[in-house]
Amino acid sequence: QVQLVESGGGLVQAGGSLRLSCAASGRTFSSYAMGWFRQAPGKEREFVAGIIWSGRNTYYADSVKGRFTCSRDNAKNTVYLQMNSLKPEDTAVYYCAARSRRTVVVETTVLSYDYWGQGAQVTVSS
Repeated sequence: QVQLVESGGGLVQAGGSLRLSCAASGRTFSSYAMGWFRQAPGKEREFVAGIIWSGRNTYYADSVKGRFTCSRDNAKNTVYLQMNSLKPEDTAVYYCAARSRRTVVVETTVLSYDYWGQGAQVTVSS
């Protein structure tokens, strides 16, 4: 079992930055692929960014490419999402997710991940 706890959400003005962190329990974190998803009110949960176990491969949704950066520190059992140039349409609850099955590519579907955090609210004001 893996427990994921997000932190770093909050309220920011358009153009600002936030960094989300996701701390994972368990000794096998370094073998997990990690993903970030978000869900706005009335919308489905959507993929934002992901990183494989080694950190060598990352992948981003087109809507955040060039603005968001996903990274991980396996020594700290933590994955990060650096969000720059934030827009009002980035407002959502952000979730981190872990995939226990080994992969060399970043998975982008909700069903590809096995464990989920409780979510962190990100609100971007115009």
